[in-house]
Amino acid sequence: MKIAYLTLGCKLNYAETSTYERAFRQAGFETVSAKEKADLYLINTCSVTATSDAKSRNLIRKTHRLNPEAKIIVCGCSAQLRREELSSIEGVWKIFGCKEKALIVPQCLLALGFEVEEPDLEDKVFGAYSSGERTRCFLKVQDGCDNKCHYCTVPYARGESRSIRICEAVRMAEKAASEGIREIVLTGVNTGDFGKNNGESFLDLLKALEKVEGIQRYRISSIEPNLLSDEIIDWIASGSKFQPHFHIPLQTGCDELLKAMGRHYDSAFFEKKLAYLREKLSDEVFIGIDVMVGLPGESEELFEKSLAYIKRIRPAFIHVFPYSRRPGTPAAQMEGQVSEQEKKRRVELMEKLCLELHDSFVNSQKGKKALVLFESKEKDGQMSGYSGNYIRVSREYDPDLVGKIVEVVI
Repeated sequence: MKIAYLTLGCKLNYAETSTYERAFRQAGFETVSAKEKADLYLINTCSVTATSDAKSRNLIRKTHRLNPEAKIIVCGCSAQLRREELSSIEGVWKIFGCKEKALIVPQCLLALGFEVEEPDLEDKVFGAYSSGERTRCFLKVQDGCDNKCHYCTVPYARGESRSIRICEAVRMAEKAASEGIREIVLTGVNTGDFGKNNGESFLDLLKALEKVEGIQRYRISSIEPNLLSDEIIDWIASGSKFQPHFHIPLQTGCDELLKAMGRHYDSAFFEKKLAYLREKLSDEVFIGIDVMVGLPGESEELFEKSLAYIKRIRPAFIHVFPYSRRPGTPAAQMEGQVSEQEKKRRVELMEKLCLELHDSFVNSQKGKKALVLFESKEKDGQMSGYSGNYIRVSREYDPDLVGKIVEVVI
């Protein structure tokens, strides 16, 4: 049987889809392009914004039109929050919410007449890692979130914070290493919350992964500022495989809005955390941040205050997105909602600042030596890869350098 995969949303979803694909392949399924006619289509949906939900619905309908005879499996966050709505779309065969990820492959195989063990119906966190790149992968070690920030539906979609065991994370890292992966990016909904449900700790996870042979580099995809402890920073700075590259959600540089949105820190704490990172890892450390514009109550004055704060703390990159009003969240009921037109204007201003800050960071590193892991992709006779501090470097394609860490001058 032929199966195709379509994935929307975050790196977690891509890691999960890759894991479903490996399991279906082991059962004898052939993976084909989503543009081809397949017997099964698996659509991993996203619900982070209203636009994401609409894309999920449209993708299901488009897939059904491509092959009305096919069975469509729908999973992910939109499936969790809008199960009834998505189930009613023509062509949907099976639908799985976020607490049913471990059931997807066995239940589908059973329904198709395969002989498999009955799946364990107990809710468990679904460990996963991505495939598709020959050099690096995303390793999901944690799911869910207990923070319930006032603008966010993720805790309702993905459930409470929970983690895989360290031994399972090590096993998956070893499997990835055996497949030629050299760099792993640790990921989760609230990655730094790792171990909250099972008595283990995030630092213990890092130390265990450090020992996996074959994996030469690690990165932490995103970690809340209040969970990035000085102890973790000190250990990374002591000479570990973890790279000087951090992505830390800020959301806004305005204390009034941080408090109103239920965030667990203020701007002074965030600024102090960045200063400590630079003290321990030097000014070569790459710091990316998330910023949301157009939050309820964000007046022009407060937006300018946030913009000035970000100019002062000088991250190397800003991931900017407009606030999306999500039904059922406290922020959706708040006064001072910002128009879509104004959100767009503020996004453009923040993205302009991002370009300036990123260019400034890259220019500050020119002339310095760096270790680059070159990837397998070739474009116009060029290959590229990232330095430890996340600067993208290109050179003439050389197949002998694929998956190799090479010293270059930026």
